[in-house]
Amino acid sequence: MNDVQPKTADDLFRFLDDLGIEHSTKKHEPVFTVAESVALRDEIPGGHTKNLFVKDKKDNYFLLTVEEHATVDLKTVHQVIGAASKVSFGKPEKLMEYLGVIPGAVTALGAINDTDGNVKVIIDEELMAFDVINCHPLSNDATTSIGSKDLLRFMEATGHEPLVLKVTA
Repeated sequence: MNDVQPKTADDLFRFLDDLGIEHSTKKHEPVFTVAESVALRDEIPGGHTKNLFVKDKKDNYFLLTVEEHATVDLKTVHQVIGAASKVSFGKPEKLMEYLGVIPGAVTALGAINDTDGNVKVIIDEELMAFDVINCHPLSNDATTSIGSKDLLRFMEATGHEPLVLKVTA
């Protein structure tokens, strides 16, 4: 376990600014589920994300970022993402170690904390149809809006090759 402190939202925003990526963030009450966050939809346009932190039996970790209402078949998604076996959810300790977030705050933007490239990032192609994608900025008490193409640029800047695949049912 490394002793590196996870980056903060301010670190994330500086990183985006340094890349010249436009972003806007709206603070709100903490939300832990898609159902709780739906109440914010009128205020925040664009595609809203659901994130699944999963692993295969060989301890390969994956972050699946999909549109919030999409369904992912965990029995078959391994065939699409290149996992060694069926996947199961990763433990909260690994989520914190690799992405620097707690359950309920999982976000594609957590890739900023995965400096060793332990997690393979998969973005659902249906989510990429949105011009703007909304993610938690490393905590679940705010929503950050970023352009879909800029999300891919962000991933590359963090050392991740984002795979855009059809992972939803």
